[in-house]
Amino acid sequence: MISKGEEMRALEEEDVAEGKTERFEDEVARHQVMVGIDLGTCRTVVMSDKGDKLLIRSVVGYPKDIISRQMVGEGPLFGAEALEKRNFLDLCFPLAEGVVREASERDYRAARELVRHVVDLVRNGTDVEVCGIIGVPARASVMNKELLLKVAREMMTKTLVVSEPFMVAYALTRLNKCIVIDIGAGTVDICCMKGSVPAPEDQVTTFKGGDYIDERLEAAIARRYPGVQVTKSVACAIKEEHAFVGEPEQPVEVTLRAEGKPARFDVTREIRTVCESIVPDILEQVETLITSFDPEDQEDALKNIILAGGGSRIRGLDRMIADRLQEYGEVQVTCVDNPEYVGAIGALKLAKEVPPAHWAQIGLMFGG
Repeated sequence: MISKGEEMRALEEEDVAEGKTERFEDEVARHQVMVGIDLGTCRTVVMSDKGDKLLIRSVVGYPKDIISRQMVGEGPLFGAEALEKRNFLDLCFPLAEGVVREASERDYRAARELVRHVVDLVRNGTDVEVCGIIGVPARASVMNKELLLKVAREMMTKTLVVSEPFMVAYALTRLNKCIVIDIGAGTVDICCMKGSVPAPEDQVTTFKGGDYIDERLEAAIARRYPGVQVTKSVACAIKEEHAFVGEPEQPVEVTLRAEGKPARFDVTREIRTVCESIVPDILEQVETLITSFDPEDQEDALKNIILAGGGSRIRGLDRMIADRLQEYGEVQVTCVDNPEYVGAIGALKLAKEVPPAHWAQIGLMFGG
């Protein structure tokens, strides 16, 4: 049986001999899908050059026992379906701080099945080859990147890993005199763009992202209202709807249960406090990175700060960062319009515009 790769090589040799390179390129395009993947701690987003636009929660569920399997099948289940049927399942969140967890074989298996699931969705029942670019935290270690490539190798023919804030900058064509602050669930990535692929010293990763806010908000509500039933997922839902910094526009009241009974509780102070708790670290890193620009570029860079990631939806955060940096001169902070998708958009754009033969000049890859 002739493999897909052998078929492509045979076509190439035939076309070169006949001078018909266009035919070969058309065949390659027909048998290949290019993707950009933002593999996030909370959500995984995939964009393809065939028009796919996928967003799923980064969770994998396995049936607990024989009764569960009768109800939901052998599994595994993914994303929203897994969360909806969570009582039947053991849930696994295989990504932590933006990379594959290394705690156990179970985490690695779940990460592999999550990547396989999204790649299968892109294939849509066909046998096309899938290749593309996956985003990782700005300062992910070589070991983290190699583990991710090991996961992807089983499903994809070529894969490159690049930093997530670089993908954002590429999507927006903000590749010079720019600072990207990408606030995800597991990490906050801050990156200086200076007209080329950012070097390690141009990027910083901290770990006070959305998950950190959720944990602190859960603890703060439980501390103020003893007896109230609050979980991390409840706190996350409150944050996603009401997160803000600075002076509140109005009090934030939410319905929670105490001893099984619903009641209204004011959580304005708690939300403000935990959301503002991530600001000092962001400011410290921006202040350090701004000095890495040439002196004549620093003024422009301060006017070109981009907020991305789910945390960019925290109301007032752009204004607070700009206000706290006033001593450096005029500062302009802009929030991206589509924080969920912009990273994957940038990854796909990069994959389409830079030939795979040159990917190794950008980052770690396999299948060159």
